[in-house]
Amino acid sequence: MKDAGRERAAGDDGADDRAGGGRTGRRRRGPLLIAAGFLLVAVVSTVGALGLGGGGTDDDGAAPGRSSHVVPVTRETLTEQTEVDGRLGHGPEVPFQIKAEGTLTWLPTIGSTVRRGGKVLRVDDRPVILLYGSLPMYRDLGVTEAEPQDAATGSGDGPDGGTGTAKGGEADGGSAGGGSANAEDAGAVRAAGAPRQPAPLHGMDVKQFESNLSALGYSGFTVDESYTVLTADAVKRWQKDLGLPQTGEVDAGDIVYAPGPVRIAGTAALVGADASGNPLTYTSTSRMVTVNVPATDTNWAQRGSEVAVDLPDGRSVKGEIARVGKDASSSGASGGGDTAGKGGEDGGDSSDGAAATVSVVITFADQGSLGRLESGPVTVRHVVKQRKAVLTVPVAALVALAEGGYGLELAAEDGDGGGAGSVAGRFVPARTGLYAGGKVEVSGPRVREGMKVRIPE
Repeated sequence: MKDAGRERAAGDDGADDRAGGGRTGRRRRGPLLIAAGFLLVAVVSTVGALGLGGGGTDDDGAAPGRSSHVVPVTRETLTEQTEVDGRLGHGPEVPFQIKAEGTLTWLPTIGSTVRRGGKVLRVDDRPVILLYGSLPMYRDLGVTEAEPQDAATGSGDGPDGGTGTAKGGEADGGSAGGGSANAEDAGAVRAAGAPRQPAPLHGMDVKQFESNLSALGYSGFTVDESYTVLTADAVKRWQKDLGLPQTGEVDAGDIVYAPGPVRIAGTAALVGADASGNPLTYTSTSRMVTVNVPATDTNWAQRGSEVAVDLPDGRSVKGEIARVGKDASSSGASGGGDTAGKGGEDGGDSSDGAAATVSVVITFADQGSLGRLESGPVTVRHVVKQRKAVLTVPVAALVALAEGGYGLELAAEDGDGGGAGSVAGRFVPARTGLYAGGKVEVSGPRVREGMKVRIPE
């Protein structure tokens, strides 16, 4: 029994020794795991520093968090432009004022061009001819007949048709009856005397007509304000070429005037209808752009100013502002004008005032630059501000400085021109000017042309 006790005691001691050894082993493995962790961190850091890892790196060796996009400071012209919508066409339609009376027997084709001496339409198969001028045809033109001189008294009819024989009557007897008797005698002399003499018609409308007659190739008269017998002779030749009766006189309904060649825009009547009124409308033969500009934004629209016009086919051409309307019209819904008027009378605020527009017409010196386009929507670009030959950088290159204002970050491959202390990554203060087209004008004592700056992320 004693031997068995000693064996159990010895066994217990061995078990204790094994247990103690396990605890000792765990205490030894702890420091080893910590050391292995430090070693792993060191290896990963070394691999990353040598660029051996699987991740990407910044281009040009840039530090993380900084852009590698480098741009130079350039010198150029900055232009701030504003865009407005317009429409290409032939301008506003103008009605012909037809004074000829009768039935329409022929009308021109819409879109056709009529020039000086051409037929606008025919009334009772008689042509109405287009001439150039600003005065309307308001009266008949021809040579009038004046009363001949009175052989008995040495006087003729006055402008009002009266006679100049009153003094003769007073000389004979000084009585009203004597004057009347002399007037009757003078009338008898005229009835049996010389024939009436032609008297020229005078006026600016005569000169306008004679200018056209001369331009059509008819001569033999002087272009002035007098419609003489020589003018009538030229008119007879013109009428013969037109197939008209050769009267030497021009009726008010025989002619219509326009500023120049016209393009027939539309017809408001059919052949067989009455000719009176406005059966035809016309436009200019030249293509132009019409823009309805807000009445509050017309400062840029100065006659003679140049603009750029972007056409529907993607091309851009140069145009010139030819006309700026003087009257504003509402671009709102129908009836807005009346509402605005009432609002003005009541002294209230009218929202239609903000929608009022002014018509601006843009013409093109080179019609060929428009190609074959006749009409369509366009975009008109006009200059608001412009700065020539200034230093510029992309707006994205500006960096807000902690002390206020903006600066430019120097790139690694460039210094700031500041001498030995110049290093990449420094910020150069910069004053900003005009912003336009994604760029900004910059200036400052350390900002120079060609300097490389970095665009921050």
